[in-house]
Amino acid sequence: MYRFSVTSLVVSTLVATAAMAQTTNYPNRPIRMIAPSSAGGPVDVIARAISISLSDALGQQIVVDNRAGAAGLIGAEIVAKSAPDGYTLLMGFSGPLAIVPHLVKQVPYDTNKDFTPITLAASAPYVLLVHPSLPVKSVKELIDLAKSQPGKLNFASGGTGVGIHMAGELFNVAAGVKITHVPYKGAGPGMTALLAGEVNMMFNGLSAALPQVKAGRLRALAVGGDKRSALLPELPTVAESGLQFNTSGWYGLLGPAGLPRALVNKLRGDTLRALAAAETKERMTALAVETIGSTPEAFADLLKQEYAQWGRVVKAAGIKQQ
Repeated sequence: MYRFSVTSLVVSTLVATAAMAQTTNYPNRPIRMIAPSSAGGPVDVIARAISISLSDALGQQIVVDNRAGAAGLIGAEIVAKSAPDGYTLLMGFSGPLAIVPHLVKQVPYDTNKDFTPITLAASAPYVLLVHPSLPVKSVKELIDLAKSQPGKLNFASGGTGVGIHMAGELFNVAAGVKITHVPYKGAGPGMTALLAGEVNMMFNGLSAALPQVKAGRLRALAVGGDKRSALLPELPTVAESGLQFNTSGWYGLLGPAGLPRALVNKLRGDTLRALAAAETKERMTALAVETIGSTPEAFADLLKQEYAQWGRVVKAAGIKQQ
């Protein structure tokens, strides 16, 4: 018994010492933050905004690495299979973590087992956009047009299963219409298609849409979330437009499974300090993004809730697994 206790004490001390040394020396080289989306989409915009302040807090460069494709699966898989050393992080969102696993038969990771949640970072409303050539100026007019031309209208997304795709599917279910989904390889290419008039409609992050709306190249019909945006105060919410569903996205920082708690605590603390910085809040407010902070446990609980919720939505929308 005495020998076992001494051995356990020695092992515990060595583990604690190693963890302390790892934290003290971390980071000593650039960190890669995977943004599983194309450049210009909401995930990319938020990742870059956060990385600026987080780089200052950590004292090391954070390189945002865009890995679009498969609705975020490709980027998320890179992190899930990386070494748990804190040098490869994920700017995660609902698509690859909570939605796509219900749409794809073979997912290369388990959301609740292959990642280490660090903290929620931000939330941002989606905005319902249409091409100016579409003869509608309200959600009601869009619904009426869609009902008069069943199956003829279409909407873009950044890929099957991402949040802005599911917002479109929720719109179909809530409005009782059938607007055809057209997936693109990222929100950026989807916006390009909408601007060119290749598609009629799209939900996208307000930050990415705002310049196009203000320039008159796109028309905004409604904004998601529970309140109007200060950036477009005249724009009604989806709820004010008569449809009862939320269209906001959440974004959080994760590492691969097995990330030492000491590194989790350091990354969380530095991320929260970065998010609380005045310049970060100013930058995020300009992007119509609300900064958030959470414990790793609260973020893990959200992932489980979102996973279950989107499973129910996929089933209700009748979307088949691929």
